[in-house]
Amino acid sequence: MTARILIVDDTPANLRLLEAKLTAEYFEVITAADGMSALEIAAAKAPDIILLDIMMPGLDGFEVARCLKSNPNTRHIPIVMVTALTDSTDRVRGLEAGADDFLSKPVNDIALFARVRSLTRLKVMMDELRIRHMATGRFDMTGKDPYGDDGGVITGKVLLVDGVSQTAAQVRGYLDEAGHAVTHVATSAETIALGQSGAFDLVILAHRLIGGGDGLRLCSQLRSQDETRHVPILMILDEGDLTHLAKGLEIGVTDYLVRPFDKNELLARTRTQIRRRRYHDRLRNMLVDSVSLAYTDTLTGVYNRRYMNDHLAHKIAEIGETAKPVSVMIFDLDRFKLINDSYGHPTGDRILKGVAERVGTSIRDIDLLARYGGEEFVVIMPSTPPEIALSVAERLCIRLAEEPFVIPGQSDPLPITASIGVATTTDPAETVEGLLGRADTALYAAKHGGRNQVRAAQESSPTDAGRRSQDAVKSA
Repeated sequence: MTARILIVDDTPANLRLLEAKLTAEYFEVITAADGMSALEIAAAKAPDIILLDIMMPGLDGFEVARCLKSNPNTRHIPIVMVTALTDSTDRVRGLEAGADDFLSKPVNDIALFARVRSLTRLKVMMDELRIRHMATGRFDMTGKDPYGDDGGVITGKVLLVDGVSQTAAQVRGYLDEAGHAVTHVATSAETIALGQSGAFDLVILAHRLIGGGDGLRLCSQLRSQDETRHVPILMILDEGDLTHLAKGLEIGVTDYLVRPFDKNELLARTRTQIRRRRYHDRLRNMLVDSVSLAYTDTLTGVYNRRYMNDHLAHKIAEIGETAKPVSVMIFDLDRFKLINDSYGHPTGDRILKGVAERVGTSIRDIDLLARYGGEEFVVIMPSTPPEIALSVAERLCIRLAEEPFVIPGQSDPLPITASIGVATTTDPAETVEGLLGRADTALYAAKHGGRNQVRAAQESSPTDAGRRSQDAVKSA
């Protein structure tokens, strides 16, 4: 995943070095040599991440971070402070000013790229939630900022996972003193069981667990559960475990601490992650509360065709700025009229709602599910290349076929299958009708090919996605 990164440093050599490293990894880089320029560029260019030096003439990094976080137009941009300062007091000061993380000079390439990609994914999700809220035309009339705090001290429910009793006691003592409600467990099994309650604002997870357990594997399991998919994970590492950091950030770790750590840094990072969790939850709640019936399908509760068209037009237009592909999936339930005729429309409605629920739990938060009409649905997948979109469609096709619906009064579950068409565009000039039309043509090819299968839209020349779709058809 690429991103637009603003690097702020008053030393030209540092600017050139970081710019060269990030450009080589295909990130778009813009630079600023002082704090005032950084504020102006951030407001005008809307970067995805800011790498911010602390020691600068005029406005230092702390003041720049505070200014960015006080501006409604820039407060959502993640900030990584890049500094030679090693004092934990400076780290805490930076986190309290709004920094999301620190990188020490000289910058480690693995930590740099991993942190940038992790924060990029997070910002994409947050931006998507904000866009959807604004697209409804409803705003909070009280003027309350969804990112702001409710005032006072930020505390939350923390699940501490650490099999080392001495370290766990120290962490718990710090958190208890700050007013957090802490639940301590030592094993993966206990963590998964408690996580299903969905009651935690933050998981603090040791990299090495009791009995040789792997904290990264546990992180992956937490991310695969609906109840813990969006809960921030703060991982505690030893110095020798830093080689695993990139993988951890890739699979879902949102922040980390290296032993030995300072009490104030632990509390500052805890507050930052709980604040982020509250922001995420508040935006989701605002979205649920504010979407009018004009934008939702009353039967299934997903978006309707009108909203879907507007959203897709916006996503296609964004290609001109992001150069990221947009994919769409159209799927149609096979022989659905026969189900309505045989079992009645109430049963057909129950199946439509059930299908919408299954699909909704199978796609990302940034994807959009809409009912296109009748038994036909559309999934819009931003920043998704054709091979990934096709893989998602194939997985969805299999899931629907393998999970028949239980119908009240019927002894045997009712099998349901779907035919799916997939299309991708990288052209900001393509129309909504053109992209959906290509996906719809692929859908009918799947229907005519025998149903319960996936087809990709045909391009002017063969593509890997097209070849893969043919393989999928053969195996369907």
